Amino acid sequence: MVEELAQADGAVAACVDAAAWALSEQDLIAALDAAHRIEQRLAAVKLTLIRELDGRRTAAAHGASSTTVWLRERLHLTITAARRLVDLASTLDTAHPGIRQALADGQITVDQAQVITDTATTVHTAAGSEAADKALGVLVEWAGQFDPTHLRKLSTRILDHVAPDLADAAAEAALDAEARCAARDRHLTLSALADGRLRLTGILDSETAGLLRAAIDPVSAPSGPDDERSPGQRRHDALRDVCRLALRTGELPENGGDPAQVVVTISYDGLTGQLGGGTLDTGLHLTPEAVRRLACDATILPAVLNGAGQPLDLGRQRRLITGTLRRALVLRDRGCAFPGCDRPPRWCDAHHIHHWANGGTTNLDNAVLLCGHHHRHLHHSDWTVRLAGDGHPEFVPPAWLDPEQLPRRNHYHRRT
Repeated sequence: MVEELAQADGAVAACVDAAAWALSEQDLIAALDAAHRIEQRLAAVKLTLIRELDGRRTAAAHGASSTTVWLRERLHLTITAARRLVDLASTLDTAHPGIRQALADGQITVDQAQVITDTATTVHTAAGSEAADKALGVLVEWAGQFDPTHLRKLSTRILDHVAPDLADAAAEAALDAEARCAARDRHLTLSALADGRLRLTGILDSETAGLLRAAIDPVSAPSGPDDERSPGQRRHDALRDVCRLALRTGELPENGGDPAQVVVTISYDGLTGQLGGGTLDTGLHLTPEAVRRLACDATILPAVLNGAGQPLDLGRQRRLITGTLRRALVLRDRGCAFPGCDRPPRWCDAHHIHHWANGGTTNLDNAVLLCGHHHRHLHHSDWTVRLAGDGHPEFVPPAWLDPEQLPRRNHYHRRT
């Protein structure tokens, strides 16, 4: 398979710089159809490979928490796209091999395969395997005429065609399936922009959407006739106010032994002179004005730093890494330090590099931030962690994974 894929790669590469301008319109259309068909067949091959890798638990062997996370790192996909590939690969392999064959034949696209899979599963539950097979045939035929969005609309009444006596019950089952899909696809992504702002993207299920609207609608209305903010700006400010209110309640869960809080780092001279900007524990920067505003209602904790900005002394020795010591650890690691992990500080544990029970000290030189998965993985695998000469953690893989055992670092939390 590897050799055949290499040959296919070479053939496709030869077409990239081919003189498309020299083709007739009929040949251009034929080439487009062929490229599209090959793309779908390659998608079927990729799904087969993903299913096999998932079955072998390759991701766990490489230190990833799941095949989805491993695919995101390996193929540079979004986490949503990677999850859909894993789910679809599993479903096509075990439940609907006919859909996989249609994809391999170039009859349907990956998005259409997802629609057909969801529908066939619902029909199978409501009317049995025979009706599901009929539905599959009808939907594959429809896929030649309709895009995935239109195909999903048509699929809601598929039992009218394959099992009319069960159509009403199937409609209710379809609604249940939609609810399950909504629960599966729900997500919220926070992406840091280069200028320090944050982009929010995601999909909320109906219940969460209702809660969000109920929370921000009352405070997103214009404040008066002179309010020049756009609707989007008013919703932004309303979300900020709701978050402030939630933090003030004191009822949010603790994060690493501390109450929920916003941590801002600023130099002493900048704070006293009211001139310097600040840095959040997420790495985002705040203007001097924002820092002064937050300082009006803040606890100020001193920390001694060296010339490179590394915390040197944050209190007496103890077993638990909490309070000021944890805040110093967050300043250094920014999140889970394991290579390839993007978990933020609030989801991380503080790990003793040299275990406390074995005489390890509780200080910054013997601590590293790890998410729950990688904390467990480090304790039960051949990976090791150490601090490099610059004071930042690096991880040495086991010899079976990397014979040269070259140290690796996490680059997701890098600020420069």
